[in-house]
Amino acid sequence: MLRFTAIDDLARVPGPRHLALGVFDGVHLGHQAVIGQALAARRSHGGSCGVLTFDPYPIQVLFPAKAPRRLLASLDHKAEVLAAMGVDFLLALPFDRHRADQQAEDFVREIVAAGVETLAVGDDWRFGKGRLGDVALLSRLSHQLAFQLAALPPVMMDGERISSTRIRQAIRDGNLAAAAGMLGRPYTIQGKVVAGRRLGRQIGFPTANVVQGDEQFPPDGVWAVKVRADGSRLHGVANLGVRPTVDGTTRALEVHLFDFGGDLYGRVLEVEFVKHLRGELKFESLGALQEQIARDAAEAMYLLRGLNPVEP
Repeated sequence: MLRFTAIDDLARVPGPRHLALGVFDGVHLGHQAVIGQALAARRSHGGSCGVLTFDPYPIQVLFPAKAPRRLLASLDHKAEVLAAMGVDFLLALPFDRHRADQQAEDFVREIVAAGVETLAVGDDWRFGKGRLGDVALLSRLSHQLAFQLAALPPVMMDGERISSTRIRQAIRDGNLAAAAGMLGRPYTIQGKVVAGRRLGRQIGFPTANVVQGDEQFPPDGVWAVKVRADGSRLHGVANLGVRPTVDGTTRALEVHLFDFGGDLYGRVLEVEFVKHLRGELKFESLGALQEQIARDAAEAMYLLRGLNPVEP
């Protein structure tokens, strides 16, 4: 999938061009419905289908105090999800005060002038200076500028609108099943493996230290996890927290992979939190910690592989 940062870059993809517009944090089922309209237009009329979003998110620039502290997907992670859906390109426009001050109508005209023939949005989407742009404006301009407009209502689940805010809360609560239901896929986070203190290796359980980005994490503690690394799918057990037994002071994600002995430094891991095994504890000694990790690993292996637990 191609990635662009300027509207002029759209000249690099075949027309007609069909575009879904929005923030799309997490690319949940509601977002997928909007993007699906652009994909459907490509199937009907040919050309290319893309997603236009902003980086950083507008609320982080306009109202930083109100912006969510955590996101559901980094821009790179979002690009992977969109590529799997069949999207041809991602246009992530840099969002700054200049873009924020652009009149909504001028923004639409700039997009359509780039050869965009279909615009798909959520019916509550607001854009442009003062957030004055809305579906009513898009509808009027669609007749003037001869583009097709698809405005989708929100997707509901259990009587409530699916939203990124609702999904973030489910993840904070540890309700990963609810989050997966609204996302249409298991919730995962991505991070690069960096060198750590190597304490896990000293007690027989080497871990990959995964750098935490801005993505939402579930509650701290020990988790059974599934991990994807460069196309390989692995199982493991992870600790998320401050590691009080070894006098840790910052929150960290450490993943021990079963039956893996390769070098992971510098590689990006995608981690799925499958089941919370226990909260984070402080042990009296490294030996006690080692025994508990062995029990945690056996339980995680049993859950993930269907193997009989092995007594440590």
